[in-house]
Amino acid sequence: MKPGYDLQTKRVLVVGLARTGVAAALFCAKRGAFVTATDQKTAEELGETATTLGASGIALELGGHRVRDLAEFDLVVASPGVPANAPLLEEARKVGVPVWSEIELAWRFLRGKLVAITGSNGKTTTTSLVAHILKRAGIPTLMGGNIGVPLLSLVDASSDKTVTVAEVSSFQLETIEAFRPEVGVLLNLTPDHLDRHASFDEYAGAKMRMFENQLVRDAAILNADDPEVARRMPSGPRVYWFSRKKRVAVGAFLLEEAIVFRSDGEEAELAKRSDIGLRGEHNVENVIAACAAAYLVGAPIGSIGAAVRSFPGVEHRLEFVAEVGGVRFYNDSKATNVDAALKAIEAFPKGHASGAKGKLIVILGGKDKGAPYTPLREPLADRSSDVLLIGAASEKIAADLGKVVPIECAGTLARAVEIANTRAKSGDVVLLSPACSSFDQFENYEQRGRVFKELVAKLSPQSAVAPASKG
Repeated sequence: MKPGYDLQTKRVLVVGLARTGVAAALFCAKRGAFVTATDQKTAEELGETATTLGASGIALELGGHRVRDLAEFDLVVASPGVPANAPLLEEARKVGVPVWSEIELAWRFLRGKLVAITGSNGKTTTTSLVAHILKRAGIPTLMGGNIGVPLLSLVDASSDKTVTVAEVSSFQLETIEAFRPEVGVLLNLTPDHLDRHASFDEYAGAKMRMFENQLVRDAAILNADDPEVARRMPSGPRVYWFSRKKRVAVGAFLLEEAIVFRSDGEEAELAKRSDIGLRGEHNVENVIAACAAAYLVGAPIGSIGAAVRSFPGVEHRLEFVAEVGGVRFYNDSKATNVDAALKAIEAFPKGHASGAKGKLIVILGGKDKGAPYTPLREPLADRSSDVLLIGAASEKIAADLGKVVPIECAGTLARAVEIANTRAKSGDVVLLSPACSSFDQFENYEQRGRVFKELVAKLSPQSAVAPASKG
């Protein structure tokens, strides 16, 4: 039985009023809790959000966290943007008040099965694909989490028959207590968020918390090709591996041109490699993991390949934007770390771009997250690339890349697109794959991606070709 939580008359403190914090405050208030919400922003900065919360009877402590007596609260719910070691949260723990993330609270109310997907890269694509496969198979499916829809907002729509597919981040997993997905997927582990986590091991440890409450009847789907994942195998659930490179004893793998699932000595073909319309070998891995997860929660074998074929891809993830004067523009704004940008760059062939002789012009930069950019040197050089830098991390990126490729500091995304349009020739590709977070110049990666697409659309409306395929 799942541990419930009666919010009626409980005193709840919500820390951080971005999208998730707002959802948590309103959810708790609706269920009879006395809610106080606090944020560094002022009422004027929060605007309509503050008005909505106040109208729902939620006490607001804005312009800083000045809550004095934390012992008067029964529960603290922290937004993902609030570090787990923030002084306010540490003080709450000292006086014995539980500190939960929104996914912990939501899990206690969600009905049906939960598939949770994490990893350094590929989470959004894999989450979206699992949900797509299940829906195409006729299984009642909900999707949310770090993908942009708080899990709490899905509670009312959930039932004993639904499967909820959730993208979960290290920030959300830091502050769980009993959170337990029936199926947990760990795609990969590479350095990320080192501006918040003290070390890679701490970051990886937060990711691994997803499995700590799983039971033997639950499933953990792990990347057999990633040594950092392989050496951190959980002990509680049944482990299923996925691999693009080798046959696995239990789990899913690529066998010649087929995605095969093996369990209890039997093998079943779930899909074909030719069903995959997404660019890049990293997306082959994501599809294998997604097929395994969907199969384990009940998608019939015959429906999986067709669903993979019809999957349109994810906005801001190697998204083909337009072709302008023979130059193809791709939006990979979701690449907020070095490994994600590396995979995007490697999705284009060496020596030429998009099947034509030409170069790859890459727009990098934003808010630095603490990892080195040196892994990008060789793949950029191999693809005859030019690099345009934007944002606060420009100097560090330039220093790390050295002189292996031509580099120009453009400063802003608008200027970078302008330079790229001037420099590119027919057959070239312009790729926005920042390797950084967006918070120095944009609200989030979605806004950065939308602005990029708007800028491309303005280059030459007469010659722009609307996306007709997944690229």
